[in-house]
Amino acid sequence: QVTLVESGGGLVQAGGSLTLDCAASGGTFSSYVMGWFRQGPGKERDFVAAIDWRGSSVHYATSVKGRFTISRDNFKNMVYLQMNSLRPEDTGSYYCAARGGDHFSDVEVDRLYDYWGQGTQVTVSS
Repeated sequence: QVTLVESGGGLVQAGGSLTLDCAASGGTFSSYVMGWFRQGPGKERDFVAAIDWRGSSVHYATSVKGRFTISRDNFKNMVYLQMNSLRPEDTGSYYCAARGGDHFSDVEVDRLYDYWGQGTQVTVSS
């Protein structure tokens, strides 16, 4: 089985920064697409960012492009989401997800991901 555990969430003022971590264990992600999704209170889960495990391709939601950066550390089996210029609308539970297969298409579709973390809370205040 594959386990994903997110960490790094917290309370930050608008305009500030946070870095989220996703630790993977129980499998190999050498050919896995990794994604970040988020869900605000009373809202549906939305795509944030995705990266192929080799780090050759990335894709971002329009709302976060230019502010967030997804990256990986294959040696540590970690995926990161660097979040800058945070806004109150970025508030929500952030989830790490993994998808098998060595391709990078339809990465915004959450139902195509096979494994999910438990989420970490990000709250942005003014």
